[in-house]
Amino acid sequence: MAGQSDSNMSLFSPEEIEFMAEDELVEIVPNLRMDSLNFICGDYGPFHPQLAAQVPLWLAAALKKRGKCTIRPLQWMSIENLAQVLELERDSHAFQSLPFHYLEISRLLFDHAREDIPDMYMVRSLIEDIRDVRFHKVETNLEKFTASTVTWKNMSAMEVNIIRAFAGRALQAFYKHDNEQQAADTDRMLDKQPQIPTDRPKRNLKPR
Repeated sequence: MAGQSDSNMSLFSPEEIEFMAEDELVEIVPNLRMDSLNFICGDYGPFHPQLAAQVPLWLAAALKKRGKCTIRPLQWMSIENLAQVLELERDSHAFQSLPFHYLEISRLLFDHAREDIPDMYMVRSLIEDIRDVRFHKVETNLEKFTASTVTWKNMSAMEVNIIRAFAGRALQAFYKHDNEQQAADTDRMLDKQPQIPTDRPKRNLKPR
């Protein structure tokens, strides 16, 4: 099972990451009255026509598929915001702040609620451009990877998953090398210390 310790350093499949992203909350606008929906993960509702409510993305997609709601556009998915993020991504070595599951959320909305996303094709194009720029940064950073670069900020779930195996193995190699070097330095220091003779001749004690 992915997520357990193995030679792949707990890599997740894209489907597993998308499954985790479905727990992200979004706003829906119901078009009919519904009682509360009770699930193991929590209770949602009651729902009233034209009154916005927050639900997990998986529930929003299920209600949308049955024609019971519309999904409100997410603020970070506006063309203005995405265009600004893309420009900053291109001009900076740092990763810009986006939702941890921005790729999975947008893909799910494109699949299940494309008519609820203004200028959907432009939005999708911008997100694909942002993804390409950020993935190029990931590749560039891996080429310069050192133990001090593990504090990369604002990486998304998919980007973290890409570097998980490499970074884990690299850090293990760094720590192993450091420990071996420290042991070698300690041995050299001990070799340089003056040796105290332990075979001194015994002196006979004079009788009283």
